[in-house]
Amino acid sequence: MARLSREDRQIALGRLQAGQSPSAIARHFHVSQSTISRLWVRFQATGSVADLPRAGRPRATTAAHDRFIRLRHLRNRFLSASSSVQALPGPHRLSDQTVRNRLHEAGLRARRPHRGAVLTRRHRQNRVQWGNQHLRWTVRNHWRHVWFSDESYFLLQRHDGRRRVYRRVNERYAPNCVDEAPVHGGGGVMVWGAINTAGRSTLVHVQGRITAQRYVEEILRPHALPLLADQDAIFQQDNARPHTARLTTQFLTDHHVQVLPWPSMSPDMNPIEHLWDELDRRVRRREEAPANHRDLLQALQEEWDTIPQQDIRHLIQSMPRRCRAVVAAQGSHTPY
Repeated sequence: MARLSREDRQIALGRLQAGQSPSAIARHFHVSQSTISRLWVRFQATGSVADLPRAGRPRATTAAHDRFIRLRHLRNRFLSASSSVQALPGPHRLSDQTVRNRLHEAGLRARRPHRGAVLTRRHRQNRVQWGNQHLRWTVRNHWRHVWFSDESYFLLQRHDGRRRVYRRVNERYAPNCVDEAPVHGGGGVMVWGAINTAGRSTLVHVQGRITAQRYVEEILRPHALPLLADQDAIFQQDNARPHTARLTTQFLTDHHVQVLPWPSMSPDMNPIEHLWDELDRRVRRREEAPANHRDLLQALQEEWDTIPQQDIRHLIQSMPRRCRAVVAAQGSHTPY
């Protein structure tokens, strides 16, 4: 039962006494069913689920140490194990690994954090308000009329730290084991696109700094307006400055374009963000990686056209779930 902490054992015991099946409890805690069965047998025999006395090295921490470590890392999830070793009160000879072991017992493990936008109190309030306003929107009656749009920047070479190399000892700096990366990723290209349950726009190359004037003349007029010819069409865009400038809003008003109000700092509410990720993965999976900006743009446009429309529909069909998620999170970050 080493894989169950003391708290988890008490919870599992309570569920067993409540009549829940051992298999369901095992699935919840990600352990084998025999582990839960042995826990129940031990409780019936001894009246306790604590570890039995065993030979071996004495425990290096006291109960107070364990509680201090657990509470310290629950209050600040980004603390390192070494900082807790230095902060422990009283004389001790603990190692960083001992602190990690105590955190593992409490169900806390070091993992790569989610990267999210900075959300202020006002942002959270606006997100909750927006979610509540659209909770009753359905795909059939509402979301299928929305054209979701956005710009995205794609690097020629991206190094996100996930790539691995198989090497022997002392081969760290061998030429065939070094991942050579140009400064700033070798540059990239910015593109604009829009998606709907019934189709998608062309992928537009945006060169240089985008202004309200360029946004209107190079994107909205030639590419967005033809998509919004239907009187039921709704246009979605984020709150970037070129999108909210007076020139842009006046252009959309003059052409009777219905614009979907959008909360600031809410990329997780826009399904096209997931499509950008899929587009990037498709380009990275190509046998021949783009060698320059022209090749990258061509690869992006080719892969954009080959993404199945069914995948886009699935993303837009998630909008009701996104609204419920942002309301449940009280405007904070969501799994999307």
